[in-house]
Amino acid sequence: MEGKWLSIAEYSQYRNISVSTIRRYIKADRVKYKLEGGKYLIYVSDENYTIRVNQKEREELSLKMTIVELKDRIKVLEEENNDLKMLVDLYEGNKIDQSQSLPDLPRR
Repeated sequence: MEGKWLSIAEYSQYRNISVSTIRRYIKADRVKYKLEGGKYLIYVSDENYTIRVNQKEREELSLKMTIVELKDRIKVLEEENNDLKMLVDLYEGNKIDQSQSLPDLPRR
């Protein structure tokens, strides 16, 4: 079975767990590891690595799409807020920059 040897830091990021937890896993023999050049390396099978990496990529893409949707929503809300501010100024009799076009008044 093919796989990868990850440093403690890489494994921590890969599994989203703390370095101290990984060190406890090593002490308890809960992970397959080796000591190379004074550094611990943890084994991860290619299959598990690919599955988890693909899952993280999907989650990342989903989060990026959510960010884009939220940015679009913010733009719409900012425009609505600006329109409402202008209407308040108009109703309160404050001077309005004549270069701005007035929005349509809501109908009842």
